[in-house]
Amino acid sequence: MSGNNINIKNKKAYFEYHIIDKYTAGVKLLGTEIKSVREGKVNINDAFCAFMDNELYIRNMHIAEYSHGSFYNHEAKRDRVLLLQKKELKKLAQKTKEKGYTIVPLYMFINERGFAKIEIALAQGKKEFDKRESIKERDAKVEMGRLRKF
Repeated sequence: MSGNNINIKNKKAYFEYHIIDKYTAGVKLLGTEIKSVREGKVNINDAFCAFMDNELYIRNMHIAEYSHGSFYNHEAKRDRVLLLQKKELKKLAQKTKEKGYTIVPLYMFINERGFAKIEIALAQGKKEFDKRESIKERDAKVEMGRLRKF
């Protein structure tokens, strides 16, 4: 299947948050949404997850309107339900009630059966000095890579 090479990453999440636990969730999408996802027209950089009525929703995820869609086309930034097992939902709901924890999307892909999946993470926000430390580590890796080339 040609759709398996869809890799939409949220690089900003690794810089902004300490990743504690990862989960893979299904996403409930409309017909025109999955077609846009297969074209790779998705942005999850500003997206976040929130609980509403005991269901986990991904909010602020932008899926561009399908180019060949008619008046049945979807809304670009609507809330979409994430599909997880009940025990995983309970664990996430319990953790997000604690101060400082949030759920962020990391990676979106199409699995071998053709379903859209999203990897989400339970995360804790980094402080300013943690971010500076991340920048130092990244710069050190780049410098080591340059030195190895010579």
